Amino acid sequence: MKIIPAIDVIDGKCVRLSKGDYDTKKVYHENPLDIAKEYEANGIQYLHLVDLDGAKAKSIKNLKTLEILASETNLIIDFGGGIKTRESLESAFNAGANQVTIGSIAVENPEVCEEWIKEFGEKLILGSDCLDRKVKTSGWLEDSKLDVIEFIQSYQKNGIKYVICTDISKDGMLQGPSFELYEEILSQCEISLIASGGISSMKDLEDLKELGCSGAIIGKALYERKISLKELQKFL
Repeated sequence: MKIIPAIDVIDGKCVRLSKGDYDTKKVYHENPLDIAKEYEANGIQYLHLVDLDGAKAKSIKNLKTLEILASETNLIIDFGGGIKTRESLESAFNAGANQVTIGSIAVENPEVCEEWIKEFGEKLILGSDCLDRKVKTSGWLEDSKLDVIEFIQSYQKNGIKYVICTDISKDGMLQGPSFELYEEILSQCEISLIASGGISSMKDLEDLKELGCSGAIIGKALYERKISLKELQKFL
C-alpha cells in the first residue's frame, strides 16, 4: 500500500481544514517545499497536492507551488483542485504533475472526462469525495445527488483505474477512516482505492492495507504528530 502524504494549499501555504470547512483553516507551514523535502528525506515517494483555492474558484490558483515541488523534489505528485478544462489539465501535467485528480468535472461533464480517460489513462485519478454517501464537488461546497459507489462504477466502466475516496465527515477529525465505506467500495468495484480522511494512527494504516486499499493519504496526522515519519519509515 502506498503511503501518500497530503499537502493542501491556500495562498501558497500548507493548511488543513476540518470536514472541508474553509472557516476551520489552520496554517501549518508557510513553505510547502520545506515539508515536501522533509517527506522525501524520510523515504516518502508519493505526494497528494491539493489546490484548495483552485477547488473553490473552479480554476487552478496554486500552479507555481506544483511547479516548485515537481522541480525541486523527486516525489511522484498527484495534483487536484480546479481542473475544469483541457487547458487546466494540460497545465498541471506541464507543471510536473505525474497524475491529476478529476473530481467536480467528473460529476458535471462526464462526456469530457471519458475522452480524457481514453487519452491519458492511468495518469488520471477519479476523486470521489462524499458526505452521507453523496458525492460533493467544488471543494466540497456543492452537493450532487450521486451515490458514491454508483459514481465509481460508472467510471470503472469507462476505464478509470485509480480512485481517491474521502468521507468528508471523517476528514481532519483524526478519529479514524471510513472502513465500512471502503470495504463496500472494494467489494463492488474493481479499482485501486486510495483511502483519504480521518487516518490518525499506524493501526489505521495497517487496517486499510489489510482491507485491500492500494494507497492511503495522510494529512493532519503528520502535522499533529499523531503519526511520525520515523514510524512511516518502518511501515514503508
